[in-house]
Amino acid sequence: MTTVDRRAFLARTAAVAAVAAAGASAIPGVAWAGGAARFGAGAYVRPRPEAFADPTELTLAEAAWMIKNGKLSPAELVEAYLARIGAYEPAYQAFNTVLADQARAAAKAAGRRKHTGPLHGIPLAIKDNYWTAGVRTTANSYLFQDFVPPYDATAVARLKANGAIVLGKTQMGPLATTRATTPDGRVTTVNAWTPTIPGTDPGGSSTGTATSVAGRMATSGTGTQTGGSITAPSNAQNLTGLKPTMGRVSLAGIIPLSYTRDHPGPLARDAKDAAIMLTAMAGEDPADPRTQGLPRVPDLIEAATPVYSGRRLRARWSTRVGVLPGYADGTSATALARQAFLSTVDKIDGVRLVDVPLPDEWDLLTGNAFNNVRLPERSEPFMPYLRTDLRGFGVSVTGWLQGALLGANEFITGQRAKLLLLERVLDQIFDHCDVVVQTGPVPFDILGLPEIGFPIGFTPAGVPIGTILGGEPYAEDRLLSVVAAYQAVTDWHWRRPPNPPVAAGASALRSAAPAEDRGRLTAEDVAAQMQ
Repeated sequence: MTTVDRRAFLARTAAVAAVAAAGASAIPGVAWAGGAARFGAGAYVRPRPEAFADPTELTLAEAAWMIKNGKLSPAELVEAYLARIGAYEPAYQAFNTVLADQARAAAKAAGRRKHTGPLHGIPLAIKDNYWTAGVRTTANSYLFQDFVPPYDATAVARLKANGAIVLGKTQMGPLATTRATTPDGRVTTVNAWTPTIPGTDPGGSSTGTATSVAGRMATSGTGTQTGGSITAPSNAQNLTGLKPTMGRVSLAGIIPLSYTRDHPGPLARDAKDAAIMLTAMAGEDPADPRTQGLPRVPDLIEAATPVYSGRRLRARWSTRVGVLPGYADGTSATALARQAFLSTVDKIDGVRLVDVPLPDEWDLLTGNAFNNVRLPERSEPFMPYLRTDLRGFGVSVTGWLQGALLGANEFITGQRAKLLLLERVLDQIFDHCDVVVQTGPVPFDILGLPEIGFPIGFTPAGVPIGTILGGEPYAEDRLLSVVAAYQAVTDWHWRRPPNPPVAAGASALRSAAPAEDRGRLTAEDVAAQMQ
């Protein structure tokens, strides 16, 4: 289990903020050229009987077991996913680009190579702000509509080095701001659980990745989070999404939104799959100083493996789960799901629920007055565009203008407030608990702390309900252990949405054209929802 000096993390956060104030950019100058990660035997899980009949029903760990044991080839797995994309992508509109030919070629090559690990031959969906060599990377923005990177983002390179196959690039909020839309605000991707009701929130900005994984058009996928963009779509679509600690995963080769708040991470079907993905993605990268000098990446796969004493489930580590005031109050579907979640967790041996207070001046320090200091960080790399052509920002232009106009004094005051908030969260919350339940991603996005979103129920209308756990710096292993234990005694994460209606004559295996009748976000909508 990872332990860390809280003062050291506080000092490191101050240093990263100082670098941001100096005008650093997250775009790298060189490509990563590292090797494969190390995975234990726990990364391979024998499939459930009901999953044998349909390869797209397999979790990543189950598909890895099938491929390793010669029960399924990478080519067969890729073809199964391409068949679903061909049938259902016109309804979901999860992808910007489907790389069918490239994926088939990669699967064929994987079938000839020596087995490299649990990601060998596994088809993934990649958010369209990750650089992909020779493949258009747009961030759903006019600014990057013709951008073709010369090399892969470090996270993509690591996944591919471990044998993964890129199925395609997924839809996202323009420049990672809202749910997936076109640059001018037309809604594209829908929630996989309600594909005929575009008004249902699918979560953003990693919308396309979430819908592709939930809709069984990819085994797992990548997202980025600045203000809930991994945990929110995971909660909305019955997935397990892990936002790691700032610096755990390199941001090199990812189109930036905020130097001190951007976090790459996986959206997966369960804790084990998230652990496999993060194991491959995480690690030091010379191209990103935020990744250097950190505690080593722990054995995340072991952490995500449930532990039993005889037949009785127990926590891997004795864990205090902090419950903030008001978390499960009320009688709404969400409140009832949270109450049931707490009751279930409380029955796991080694887990104890504890009430924890909100830190001093919580509402002030987490409110918009200080949270808006993120805006200059997003504007700074884009100042040349802001000076020449505002139309390139499309419907999300307001946030960039706000950032350009925020004064230096306000920015510095906000950074100081952020450090005060971090100090109080570490001392006033984590003095009482090891992990803490959350009602939203704030303030863990602001502070660079890890969090994990996962399913805990459904509304009466059949829409998923999720929750979020937050942890101490670099404690992804502790978070995964709690979620894995919970998922060992519940079945929410096994549930899949029904297939959407198939439109007659729908074109398959191409990037979907935007549907005019799905609605539109205005500039005011985007400003209110912006990550």
